[in-house]
Amino acid sequence: MWNKNKRLISNLIFVGALLLTLVCIELFAPPTSMWFSVLRKVCTFSLAAVSMNLLNGFTGLFSLGQAGFMLLGAYTYAILTIPVEMRSNVFRNYGDSVINFQMPLVPALILAGLIAAFFAFLIGLPVLRLKSDYLAIATLGFAEIVRGLVQLQNFGPVTNGPDPINMFTAPKNIMAYVAISGISILIIILIINSTYGRAFKAIRDDEIAAEAMGINLAHHKRLSFIISSFFCGVSGAMMAMCNTSVSSVSFTSAMTYQILLVVVIGGIGSVSGSIIAAFIFYASSEWWLKFLDLETFTASGSKVPLLGPGFRMVVFSVLIMIIVLFFRKGIMGTREISVYDGLMKIRSLFKGKQAVKEEK
Repeated sequence: MWNKNKRLISNLIFVGALLLTLVCIELFAPPTSMWFSVLRKVCTFSLAAVSMNLLNGFTGLFSLGQAGFMLLGAYTYAILTIPVEMRSNVFRNYGDSVINFQMPLVPALILAGLIAAFFAFLIGLPVLRLKSDYLAIATLGFAEIVRGLVQLQNFGPVTNGPDPINMFTAPKNIMAYVAISGISILIIILIINSTYGRAFKAIRDDEIAAEAMGINLAHHKRLSFIISSFFCGVSGAMMAMCNTSVSSVSFTSAMTYQILLVVVIGGIGSVSGSIIAAFIFYASSEWWLKFLDLETFTASGSKVPLLGPGFRMVVFSVLIMIIVLFFRKGIMGTREISVYDGLMKIRSLFKGKQAVKEEK
């Protein structure tokens, strides 16, 4: 019991220090700092990766429909938060919007998740009977169908057709994104550590044994799929906030593959691994390695070889290959970050070195 309390206190101190760092960035970093852009994306895709991990890593269901559920969440949030006086301007090609009211941020976020969850329930009824690659193909097909439907002219008064949606409510400060992502991930962690989470893991490990233990496979698979889709919808709404514009061209299958890559790099079955991998992925691809795309010349005027547009992604891809080769199970595997356990390991290593010195 005492060790559990110490572990909880050390983890809370770590989280508090992290939040304090974010507050300092919010207060003292210049408005043009890349910190703002990167951290908003990290919060958005951390939630998307953790929600995908709940389904793929903790339940063992291989789904590739995340971009579709994020699209539903993004469009729902954007449509509901456009000011009434701006709607005729946004939907000018279709006369006006069918929806003529504006919702506050939090209810719109929740509804964005609920719409994604509702569609997950509908397609889950037939699709979750499939397994492995067949389930992945079916969910990927769903995502492409949704992306095609929102672009139709017939849905223009609701989705603005192929035209982007803008002028909706989008918070600028980092702490809003941290709060949304943090609360959502905390709820997912609580679900994973509940009896439902243990049932999900049992299904992942052995469906036959899980069913023999009295676990309703269809019910729990559907529940995991719906919960994962709900939080994908919320992350889609967060992406709409990041971009301040929503267009179906952003929600391609490439987005799902990016999220899957983050999950694999972090560790399938690790929440903290998904968060760490999201930070490494987006900070590297959009900030730290950006200088590689710039043409650079020496003092004599000759161009530095290789440096130029596109070279950043080459280096980034090589780095990802190195991580995958040396970390077969991802950075964290199935482990989670525990500050207390880390301190205990450092302490034991230090004690070991001290013992060796005393023996000598």
